[in-house]
Amino acid sequence: MASVFWDAEGILFIDYLEKGKTITGKYNSNLLTRLDEKIHEKRLGLRKKKIIFHQDNAPALKSVLAMGKLRDLHYELLEHPPYSPDLAPSDFCLFPKLKLFFAGQRFASN
Repeated sequence: MASVFWDAEGILFIDYLEKGKTITGKYNSNLLTRLDEKIHEKRLGLRKKKIIFHQDNAPALKSVLAMGKLRDLHYELLEHPPYSPDLAPSDFCLFPKLKLFFAGQRFASN
């Protein structure tokens, strides 16, 4: 599974979960730390600005550890309605570009 983080300027960070593993609160908390490092590396102008973060309501993402990490990083969480199939920004801006990028490529393994 891939966790993809992007903003209006493009992809910031992609993390690939090891096969057979699951996303936990601890894993997500560590992932957010790595994301924050990438944001400050790639988007120097965001160091002093408020970062608005959007995620769904998956239990590992809403865990005490993950929510605490968002608070520690001073990210503002944009709430996601409990059931909102119409709010899938990845369907509109990310996946079409990924399809073009990977078109015609073959992979021997995961």
